[in-house]
Amino acid sequence: MTRVAFYAPMKPPGDPTPSGDREMARNLIAAIGAGGAEVEVVSQLKLHEKSGDPARQAALRKAAEAEVTRLTDALAGRDIALWVTYHNYYKAPDLIGPATCAALGLPYVQIESTRARKRLTGPWAGFAQAAEAACDAAQVIFYLTANDLITLKRHKVTGQRLIHLPPFLPAETLPEASDCSGPMLTAGMMRAGDKLASYKILAETLRHLTGDWQLDIAGDGPARAEVEALMAPYGDRVRFLGLLDRAALAQAYRRAALFVWPGVNEAFGMVYLEAQAAGLPVVAHDRPGVRDILLPGAYPAPEDGPEALAAQMAALLADPALRRTRGAQARAMIARSHLRPAATERFWSAVAPLLEGAA
Repeated sequence: MTRVAFYAPMKPPGDPTPSGDREMARNLIAAIGAGGAEVEVVSQLKLHEKSGDPARQAALRKAAEAEVTRLTDALAGRDIALWVTYHNYYKAPDLIGPATCAALGLPYVQIESTRARKRLTGPWAGFAQAAEAACDAAQVIFYLTANDLITLKRHKVTGQRLIHLPPFLPAETLPEASDCSGPMLTAGMMRAGDKLASYKILAETLRHLTGDWQLDIAGDGPARAEVEALMAPYGDRVRFLGLLDRAALAQAYRRAALFVWPGVNEAFGMVYLEAQAAGLPVVAHDRPGVRDILLPGAYPAPEDGPEALAAQMAALLADPALRRTRGAQARAMIARSHLRPAATERFWSAVAPLLEGAA
Protein backbone atom coordinates (compact mmCIF):
# COMPACT_ATOMS: atom_id res chain seq x y z
CA MET A 1 0.00 0.00 0.00
CA THR A 2 1.22 3.50 -0.86
CA ARG A 3 1.87 5.61 2.24
CA VAL A 4 1.45 9.38 2.12
CA ALA A 5 2.65 11.87 4.73
CA PHE A 6 0.19 14.75 5.19
CA TYR A 7 0.82 18.06 6.93
CA ALA A 8 -1.29 21.21 7.36
CA PRO A 9 0.81 24.04 8.87
CA MET A 10 -2.12 26.42 9.32
CA LYS A 11 -4.45 24.10 11.24
CA PRO A 12 -4.11 20.36 11.89
CA PRO A 13 -7.06 18.33 10.59
CA GLY A 14 -7.79 17.23 14.15
CA ASP A 15 -8.08 20.77 15.54
CA PRO A 16 -11.23 21.09 17.68
CA THR A 17 -12.31 24.44 16.17
CA PRO A 18 -14.50 24.06 13.07
CA SER A 19 -13.41 25.99 9.97
CA GLY A 20 -13.35 25.71 6.22
CA ASP A 21 -9.60 25.10 6.37
CA ARG A 22 -10.01 22.14 8.71
CA GLU A 23 -12.86 20.77 6.61
CA MET A 24 -10.84 20.98 3.41
CA ALA A 25 -7.85 19.24 5.02
CA ARG A 26 -10.08 16.38 6.12
CA ASN A 27 -11.66 16.18 2.67
CA LEU A 28 -8.24 16.00 1.04
CA ILE A 29 -7.13 13.18 3.32
CA ALA A 30 -10.27 11.22 2.40
CA ALA A 31 -9.84 11.90 -1.32
CA ILE A 32 -6.18 10.87 -1.36
CA GLY A 33 -6.97 7.80 0.70
CA ALA A 34 -9.79 6.83 -1.66
CA GLY A 35 -7.10 6.11 -4.23
CA GLY A 36 -5.92 3.18 -2.13
CA ALA A 37 -3.28 4.99 -0.09
CA GLU A 38 -2.71 5.16 3.64
CA VAL A 39 -2.59 8.86 4.58
CA GLU A 40 -0.88 9.77 7.85
CA VAL A 41 -0.95 13.19 9.48
CA VAL A 42 2.72 13.24 10.45
CA SER A 43 2.80 16.45 12.51
CA GLN A 44 0.40 18.43 14.66
CA LEU A 45 2.65 21.50 14.85
CA LYS A 46 0.59 24.60 14.08
CA LEU A 47 2.67 27.28 12.39
CA HIS A 48 -0.03 29.91 11.95
CA GLU A 49 1.21 33.30 13.20
CA LYS A 50 -1.50 35.87 12.54
CA SER A 51 -0.15 38.91 14.42
CA GLY A 52 3.17 39.60 12.72
CA ASP A 53 5.05 38.97 15.98
CA PRO A 54 8.81 38.37 15.37
CA ALA A 55 9.31 36.66 18.72
CA ARG A 56 6.47 34.24 18.08
CA GLN A 57 7.76 33.53 14.59
CA ALA A 58 11.23 32.81 15.98
CA ALA A 59 9.74 30.39 18.49
CA LEU A 60 7.81 28.61 15.75
CA ARG A 61 10.95 28.31 13.63
CA LYS A 62 12.77 26.70 16.54
CA ALA A 63 9.87 24.28 17.12
CA ALA A 64 9.87 23.44 13.40
CA GLU A 65 13.59 22.66 13.44
CA ALA A 66 13.02 20.21 16.28
CA GLU A 67 10.09 18.70 14.39
CA VAL A 68 12.23 18.19 11.28
CA THR A 69 14.77 16.30 13.39
CA ARG A 70 12.02 14.18 14.95
CA LEU A 71 10.35 13.37 11.64
CA THR A 72 13.59 12.60 9.85
CA ASP A 73 14.25 9.92 12.45
CA ALA A 74 10.64 8.74 12.80
CA LEU A 75 9.94 8.38 9.08
CA ALA A 76 13.25 6.86 8.06
CA GLY A 77 12.64 3.34 6.81
CA ARG A 78 8.85 3.81 6.98
CA ASP A 79 8.34 3.37 3.22
CA ILE A 80 6.65 6.76 2.84
CA ALA A 81 6.14 7.40 -0.88
CA LEU A 82 5.05 11.03 -0.91
CA TRP A 83 4.70 14.15 1.25
CA VAL A 84 1.65 16.43 0.84
CA THR A 85 1.39 19.86 2.49
CA TYR A 86 -1.94 21.64 2.54
CA HIS A 87 -2.18 25.46 2.63
CA ASN A 88 1.31 26.91 2.73
CA TYR A 89 1.19 30.72 2.82
CA TYR A 90 2.95 33.68 4.40
CA LYS A 91 1.22 33.48 7.80
CA ALA A 92 1.63 29.69 8.00
CA PRO A 93 4.64 28.61 5.92
CA ASP A 94 5.64 24.98 5.69
CA LEU A 95 8.84 25.05 7.74
CA ILE A 96 8.89 21.24 8.02
CA GLY A 97 8.07 19.53 4.74
CA PRO A 98 10.89 20.71 2.43
CA ALA A 99 13.68 19.95 4.92
CA THR A 100 12.24 16.57 5.89
CA CYS A 101 11.71 15.58 2.26
CA ALA A 102 15.24 16.66 1.35
CA ALA A 103 16.65 14.54 4.18
CA LEU A 104 14.60 11.46 3.25
CA GLY A 105 14.52 11.87 -0.54
CA LEU A 106 10.71 12.15 -0.67
CA PRO A 107 8.69 13.78 -3.46
CA TYR A 108 7.14 16.99 -2.12
CA VAL A 109 3.68 18.21 -3.19
CA GLN A 110 1.58 21.17 -2.09
CA ILE A 111 -2.16 21.82 -2.26
CA GLU A 112 -3.73 25.30 -2.12
CA SER A 113 -0.53 27.28 -1.69
CA THR A 114 -0.29 30.99 -2.33
CA ARG A 115 2.61 33.27 -3.18
CA ALA A 116 2.70 36.85 -1.83
CA ARG A 117 5.93 38.62 -2.82
CA LYS A 118 4.55 41.88 -1.41
CA ARG A 119 4.90 40.31 2.05
CA LEU A 120 8.67 39.93 1.70
CA THR A 121 8.93 43.19 3.59
CA GLY A 122 7.04 43.96 6.78
CA PRO A 123 6.19 41.96 9.90
CA TRP A 124 5.89 38.61 8.08
CA ALA A 125 8.95 39.04 5.87
CA GLY A 126 10.78 35.98 7.19
CA PHE A 127 7.69 33.80 7.12
CA ALA A 128 6.84 35.01 3.62
CA GLN A 129 10.32 34.07 2.43
CA ALA A 130 9.91 30.63 4.00
CA ALA A 131 6.56 30.18 2.24
CA GLU A 132 8.16 31.16 -1.08
CA ALA A 133 11.01 28.71 -0.50
CA ALA A 134 8.53 25.95 0.30
CA CYS A 135 6.66 26.68 -2.94
CA ASP A 136 9.96 26.54 -4.83
CA ALA A 137 10.66 23.10 -3.34
CA ALA A 138 7.40 21.55 -4.54
CA GLN A 139 7.49 19.40 -7.67
CA VAL A 140 3.71 19.74 -8.01
CA ILE A 141 1.41 22.44 -6.65
CA PHE A 142 -2.32 21.86 -6.88
CA TYR A 143 -4.23 25.15 -7.11
CA LEU A 144 -7.93 25.42 -6.32
CA THR A 145 -8.84 28.74 -7.95
CA ALA A 146 -7.79 30.86 -10.90
CA ASN A 147 -6.91 33.65 -8.47
CA ASP A 148 -4.24 31.49 -6.79
CA LEU A 149 -2.83 30.49 -10.17
CA ILE A 150 -1.86 34.06 -11.08
CA THR A 151 1.12 34.36 -8.73
CA LEU A 152 1.92 30.64 -8.73
CA LYS A 153 2.39 30.82 -12.49
CA ARG A 154 4.29 34.11 -12.35
CA HIS A 155 6.92 32.74 -9.96
CA LYS A 156 6.95 29.06 -10.94
CA VAL A 157 10.36 27.41 -10.81
CA THR A 158 11.72 25.33 -13.68
CA GLY A 159 10.24 21.85 -13.82
CA GLN A 160 7.41 22.56 -11.39
CA ARG A 161 3.90 21.53 -12.47
CA LEU A 162 0.80 23.53 -11.54
CA ILE A 163 -2.32 21.34 -11.58
CA HIS A 164 -5.92 22.48 -11.16
CA LEU A 165 -7.75 20.63 -8.38
CA PRO A 166 -11.31 22.01 -8.26
CA PRO A 167 -12.74 22.32 -4.73
CA PHE A 168 -14.89 19.30 -3.99
CA LEU A 169 -17.37 17.78 -1.58
CA PRO A 170 -16.46 14.69 0.47
CA ALA A 171 -19.07 12.50 -1.21
CA GLU A 172 -19.27 10.09 -4.11
CA THR A 173 -22.86 10.91 -5.02
CA LEU A 174 -25.17 13.91 -4.88
CA PRO A 175 -27.55 14.40 -1.95
CA GLU A 176 -31.31 14.49 -2.32
CA ALA A 177 -32.36 17.53 -4.35
CA SER A 178 -34.46 20.44 -3.14
CA ASP A 179 -37.65 21.32 -4.99
CA CYS A 180 -36.68 25.00 -4.47
CA SER A 181 -39.99 25.85 -2.80
CA GLY A 182 -39.06 26.78 0.78
CA PRO A 183 -37.44 29.78 2.46
CA MET A 184 -34.17 31.34 1.37
CA LEU A 185 -31.13 29.97 3.18
CA THR A 186 -27.77 31.36 4.22
CA ALA A 187 -25.03 29.58 6.17
CA GLY A 188 -21.92 31.03 7.73
CA MET A 189 -19.96 31.11 10.96
CA MET A 190 -20.76 34.15 13.09
CA ARG A 191 -17.44 35.76 13.88
CA ALA A 192 -15.82 39.17 13.48
CA GLY A 193 -14.09 40.02 10.23
CA ASP A 194 -15.11 38.75 6.81
CA LYS A 195 -18.01 36.59 8.00
CA LEU A 196 -19.61 39.47 9.88
CA ALA A 197 -19.01 41.68 6.85
CA SER A 198 -21.03 39.24 4.74
CA TYR A 199 -23.85 39.30 7.28
CA LYS A 200 -23.86 43.12 7.20
CA ILE A 201 -24.18 43.09 3.41
CA LEU A 202 -26.96 40.51 3.66
CA ALA A 203 -28.86 42.61 6.20
CA GLU A 204 -28.59 45.65 3.93
CA THR A 205 -29.74 43.56 0.97
CA LEU A 206 -32.89 42.41 2.74
CA ARG A 207 -33.98 46.07 3.08
CA HIS A 208 -34.48 46.15 -0.68
CA LEU A 209 -36.70 43.06 -0.87
CA THR A 210 -40.46 43.40 -1.10
CA GLY A 211 -43.24 40.87 -0.95
CA ASP A 212 -43.53 37.78 1.19
CA TRP A 213 -40.07 36.33 1.85
CA GLN A 214 -38.45 34.19 4.54
CA LEU A 215 -34.77 33.60 5.35
CA ASP A 216 -33.25 30.80 7.42
CA ILE A 217 -29.75 31.35 8.81
CA ALA A 218 -27.58 28.34 9.71
CA GLY A 219 -24.55 29.08 11.85
CA ASP A 220 -23.37 30.30 15.23
CA GLY A 221 -20.35 31.87 16.82
CA PRO A 222 -19.06 34.68 19.02
CA ALA A 223 -20.66 37.39 16.85
CA ARG A 224 -24.16 35.91 17.03
CA ALA A 225 -25.54 38.82 19.05
CA GLU A 226 -24.32 41.25 16.40
CA VAL A 227 -25.87 39.18 13.61
CA GLU A 228 -29.16 38.98 15.51
CA ALA A 229 -29.11 42.77 15.93
CA LEU A 230 -28.54 43.19 12.19
CA MET A 231 -31.54 40.99 11.42
CA ALA A 232 -33.82 42.32 14.17
CA PRO A 233 -35.64 44.80 11.86
CA TYR A 234 -37.02 41.85 9.87
CA GLY A 235 -38.70 40.15 12.81
CA ASP A 236 -39.93 36.62 12.26
CA ARG A 237 -39.10 36.75 8.55
CA VAL A 238 -35.59 35.70 9.61
CA ARG A 239 -35.19 32.46 11.52
CA PHE A 240 -31.96 31.42 13.26
CA LEU A 241 -31.30 27.68 12.99
CA GLY A 242 -28.10 27.67 15.05
CA LEU A 243 -25.06 25.51 14.39
CA LEU A 244 -26.22 22.46 12.43
CA ASP A 245 -24.53 19.10 12.06
CA ARG A 246 -24.03 17.71 8.57
CA ALA A 247 -27.38 15.87 8.46
CA ALA A 248 -29.37 18.86 9.71
CA LEU A 249 -27.64 21.22 7.29
CA ALA A 250 -28.40 18.85 4.41
CA GLN A 251 -32.06 18.96 5.45
CA ALA A 252 -31.95 22.77 5.48
CA TYR A 253 -30.62 22.77 1.90
CA ARG A 254 -33.37 20.36 0.82
CA ARG A 255 -36.16 22.60 2.09
CA ALA A 256 -34.72 25.90 0.75
CA ALA A 257 -35.74 27.90 -2.31
CA LEU A 258 -32.32 29.43 -2.93
CA PHE A 259 -29.00 30.03 -1.21
CA VAL A 260 -27.60 33.51 -0.58
CA TRP A 261 -24.20 34.50 0.81
CA PRO A 262 -22.19 37.57 -0.30
CA GLY A 263 -18.87 35.75 0.20
CA VAL A 264 -16.57 38.52 1.47
CA ASN A 265 -12.97 37.29 1.03
CA GLU A 266 -14.00 33.64 0.81
CA ALA A 267 -11.21 31.48 -0.63
CA PHE A 268 -14.03 29.74 -2.48
CA GLY A 269 -16.67 28.67 0.07
CA MET A 270 -17.72 25.09 0.76
CA VAL A 271 -21.31 26.22 1.40
CA TYR A 272 -21.67 27.15 -2.27
CA LEU A 273 -20.71 23.61 -3.28
CA GLU A 274 -23.13 22.12 -0.76
CA ALA A 275 -26.01 24.35 -1.83
CA GLN A 276 -25.52 23.65 -5.53
CA ALA A 277 -25.19 19.91 -4.90
CA ALA A 278 -28.67 20.09 -3.38
CA GLY A 279 -29.95 21.81 -6.52
CA LEU A 280 -30.23 25.33 -5.15
CA PRO A 281 -29.64 28.43 -7.26
CA VAL A 282 -27.06 30.70 -5.61
CA VAL A 283 -27.06 34.46 -5.12
CA ALA A 284 -23.56 35.76 -4.39
CA HIS A 285 -21.12 38.45 -5.35
CA ASP A 286 -18.78 37.95 -8.28
CA ARG A 287 -15.55 37.58 -6.28
CA PRO A 288 -12.21 35.85 -6.94
CA GLY A 289 -12.36 32.24 -5.79
CA VAL A 290 -16.12 32.27 -5.36
CA ARG A 291 -16.69 32.63 -9.11
CA ASP A 292 -14.63 29.47 -9.72
CA ILE A 293 -17.22 27.21 -8.11
CA LEU A 294 -20.48 28.91 -9.04
CA LEU A 295 -22.61 27.91 -12.00
CA PRO A 296 -21.55 30.30 -14.79
CA GLY A 297 -23.82 33.30 -14.95
CA ALA A 298 -24.14 37.02 -14.25
CA TYR A 299 -23.42 37.71 -10.59
CA PRO A 300 -23.30 41.29 -9.26
CA ALA A 301 -19.95 42.86 -8.36
CA PRO A 302 -19.49 43.97 -4.74
CA GLU A 303 -19.41 47.60 -5.84
CA ASP A 304 -22.88 47.22 -7.38
CA GLY A 305 -24.27 47.47 -3.86
CA PRO A 306 -26.99 45.57 -1.98
CA GLU A 307 -29.64 46.58 -4.51
CA ALA A 308 -28.02 44.32 -7.12
CA LEU A 309 -28.02 41.30 -4.82
CA ALA A 310 -31.63 42.02 -3.87
CA ALA A 311 -32.62 42.21 -7.53
CA GLN A 312 -31.22 38.72 -8.17
CA MET A 313 -32.96 37.35 -5.09
CA ALA A 314 -36.25 38.96 -6.14
CA ALA A 315 -36.01 37.57 -9.68
CA LEU A 316 -35.51 34.05 -8.39
CA LEU A 317 -38.20 34.34 -5.71
CA ALA A 318 -40.68 35.46 -8.36
CA ASP A 319 -39.94 32.59 -10.77
CA PRO A 320 -40.09 29.01 -9.41
CA ALA A 321 -39.25 27.56 -12.84
CA LEU A 322 -36.09 29.67 -13.05
CA ARG A 323 -35.06 28.51 -9.57
CA ARG A 324 -35.49 24.87 -10.50
CA THR A 325 -33.69 25.27 -13.84
CA ARG A 326 -30.70 27.09 -12.36
CA GLY A 327 -30.60 24.65 -9.46
CA ALA A 328 -30.62 21.62 -11.75
CA GLN A 329 -27.82 23.10 -13.85
CA ALA A 330 -25.74 23.78 -10.75
CA ARG A 331 -26.35 20.27 -9.46
CA ALA A 332 -25.15 18.77 -12.75
CA MET A 333 -21.99 20.90 -12.58
CA ILE A 334 -21.22 19.60 -9.09
CA ALA A 335 -21.71 16.01 -10.25
CA ARG A 336 -19.24 16.49 -13.10
CA SER A 337 -16.40 18.27 -11.35
CA HIS A 338 -16.82 18.76 -7.62
CA LEU A 339 -17.30 15.37 -5.96
CA ARG A 340 -14.60 13.29 -4.30
CA PRO A 341 -14.04 10.73 -7.11
CA ALA A 342 -13.07 13.53 -9.51
CA ALA A 343 -10.60 14.92 -6.97
CA THR A 344 -9.09 11.50 -6.29
CA GLU A 345 -8.56 10.83 -9.98
CA ARG A 346 -7.06 14.30 -10.58
CA PHE A 347 -4.65 13.97 -7.63
CA TRP A 348 -3.29 10.51 -8.43
CA SER A 349 -2.98 11.20 -12.15
CA ALA A 350 -0.77 14.18 -11.36
CA VAL A 351 1.48 12.54 -8.74
CA ALA A 352 1.93 9.19 -10.50
CA PRO A 353 5.07 10.39 -12.36
CA LEU A 354 6.64 11.39 -9.04
CA LEU A 355 6.07 7.92 -7.60
CA GLU A 356 7.48 6.29 -10.71
CA GLY A 357 10.56 8.49 -10.46
CA ALA A 358 11.04 7.59 -6.80
CA ALA A 359 10.61 3.86 -7.35
